[in-house]
Amino acid sequence: MRQYEFSPTTLDGANVLITGGTGSFGKRFVSRVLEASKPERLIIFSRDELKQFHMRQQFPLEQFPNVRMLIGDVRDRERLSRVLDGVDVVIHAAALKQVPTAEHNPLEAIKTNIMGAAHLIDAAIDRGVQRVVALSTDKAANPVNLYGATKLCADKLFVAANATSRETRFSVVRYGNVVGSRGSVIPYFLAQRATGRITLTDERMTRFLMTLDQSVDFVLRCVELMLGGELFVPKIPSAKVVDIARVIAPDCEREVIGIRPGEKIHETLVSKDEGVHTYEFHDKFIACPQIVAQKGGINGGVPLGPEFEGYTSDRNKKWLTVAELKKLLNQHDETK
Repeated sequence: MRQYEFSPTTLDGANVLITGGTGSFGKRFVSRVLEASKPERLIIFSRDELKQFHMRQQFPLEQFPNVRMLIGDVRDRERLSRVLDGVDVVIHAAALKQVPTAEHNPLEAIKTNIMGAAHLIDAAIDRGVQRVVALSTDKAANPVNLYGATKLCADKLFVAANATSRETRFSVVRYGNVVGSRGSVIPYFLAQRATGRITLTDERMTRFLMTLDQSVDFVLRCVELMLGGELFVPKIPSAKVVDIARVIAPDCEREVIGIRPGEKIHETLVSKDEGVHTYEFHDKFIACPQIVAQKGGINGGVPLGPEFEGYTSDRNKKWLTVAELKKLLNQHDETK
């Protein structure tokens, strides 16, 4: 089997596939990889032909012959097996991620988020893929909605898959809200701004916040670091949702409408219970399989210990000020 040698900083010569590659993360991931590396193939796998058509305009075949656009769904195991032939690295970003949509269409979320993960695992092992990094969410920690529950289940599948494969490594990256992604509150506020009225579910609400570039950089770093079975969590700042609303729409009326089904006041990235087998580094946390923790844990990391109360958005040590939020949002195209 071909073995790709992982570079500390690039994916030169690698065959890389990203599921859900036409989403917010996928588009930025493709741009960043092509800027920094020369992959042999960079495969965008998604089910929306229109989004692929628009993305191909950004990466025309004549200029980017190594960028492939393949139609398919993670629900289709046979299609996954075919497209993973010869692939070295998979970034799994495909998901149904809108909380209200998942609440009202639970079986559809299960088919994509859970069964899709199972299909990808089987196909990756069968095809000899070397490394798979699955993207998770803060909503998977102590989930209260179906979306979070399906992502927690998928996380468990990816971690457990390492026990059944000697060649393919699986790890998970969990982070919070991403500026500019379709799942964040920012596009929601931007759409409301023109009406002169912003709706808040609760003025106490806090969220973790990071940029798309930060999320891509962290995922690429984890591809390099992973040994298999880790859950990587970046240390990122928190923000008050009411401050985000003030920055985006300072002149708008604000109305509190109450928490929606499946919504939390504060989000969690590492739960108290997960702290038992989690290690802290200067820029991240790494939760390792329990058997690894029992054998001494991860070199260089500090065990969180029994006193750990959880890494939550309301108890975060780092907060974004209003000025920092303004700077962050001004970097986002839709606020200009």
